[in-house]
Amino acid sequence: MNNTYVIIMAGGVGTRFWPFSRTSYPKQFHDVLGTGRTLLQQTADRFNGVCPPENIYIVTSSLYKDLCQQQLPQLTDEQVLCEPVARNTAPCIAYACYKIAQRDPEANIVVAPADHIILKEEEFQRTILAALDATKSQDILVTLGIQPSRPDTGYGYIQYIPESGDTVKKVKTFTEKPHLELAQQFVDSGEFVWNAGIFVWNVQAIIKAFQAHLPEVAEIFEEGKEAYYTEAEKAFVDKAYSLTKSISIDNGVMEKAQNVYVVLSEFGWSDLGTWKSLYEVSDKNDDLNVVDGHVLLYDTKNCIIKTPKDRLVAINGLDGFIVAEYDNVLMICRKEDEQKVKAFVADAKEKGTHFV
Repeated sequence: MNNTYVIIMAGGVGTRFWPFSRTSYPKQFHDVLGTGRTLLQQTADRFNGVCPPENIYIVTSSLYKDLCQQQLPQLTDEQVLCEPVARNTAPCIAYACYKIAQRDPEANIVVAPADHIILKEEEFQRTILAALDATKSQDILVTLGIQPSRPDTGYGYIQYIPESGDTVKKVKTFTEKPHLELAQQFVDSGEFVWNAGIFVWNVQAIIKAFQAHLPEVAEIFEEGKEAYYTEAEKAFVDKAYSLTKSISIDNGVMEKAQNVYVVLSEFGWSDLGTWKSLYEVSDKNDDLNVVDGHVLLYDTKNCIIKTPKDRLVAINGLDGFIVAEYDNVLMICRKEDEQKVKAFVADAKEKGTHFV
């Protein structure tokens, strides 16, 4: 357990969850489910018993360092890694893994986003421990696979070889965010699972993968060996991020590597990327509404409504809508049109940056 580390990626803005998710206060810092714990706190809690608290590292924007430390006060400055600019997941993971490797060359690492929902926590831990058991003795890159429920174009799809192992199965192909027709073919075939975006590997395996498939990223972060865990780290990271390109770990490494494996997983997962995904995992009333707020409903069904507790809201005659209000922004949108939220955000920015 002392060689096990967790990297939590907490730098995203979560635009599709606007108006709750803002540049100044993204969704991972909100108590989205009304549990009394934010998504970031829930993610860290999930690894209690998997690794020591001092082995949890958060990678976030420098804008959110204080928020991270307020919500996870047990973390030291060394455990909050601040990115000067967003460069997608490959540089984020490279920074954290190269830093951890400097301290512990035998590190066995879990990488997880800060904004996912896991409903079956014990099953999640069992799955993670099974993956860690495989990666501590093999140079393999493991991802967790979720049975798809629809042809979603927002996920990566993994085709695996069914007979290749009991728990950890060899990946045949890895396709990041296919178009709808291809996603439909994947789901219909029954041979594909969603990539949950949660990865497990030993630090030597991922460093070899960066060297092979993203050599320019590897070269940049290898140069930080002398700077990690010193006062020189911030200056090094600022320079490194000015040099590195923006690329996801999926496109940069996972699609190309030959040593990718998947653990089929069933632990009540949602990436909580959109209002519709929150609706799907939330408790509903008799009219199939999800309500969080002080609300009067009349002839309204199949809606998700999240409004301030100090505001009384009366709604009549809606079917299948999102009604969301936060910090002086109210959005009313059909659930089926939720992909338009990004366009709303772009237009709202023209009205004033404080709205986004």
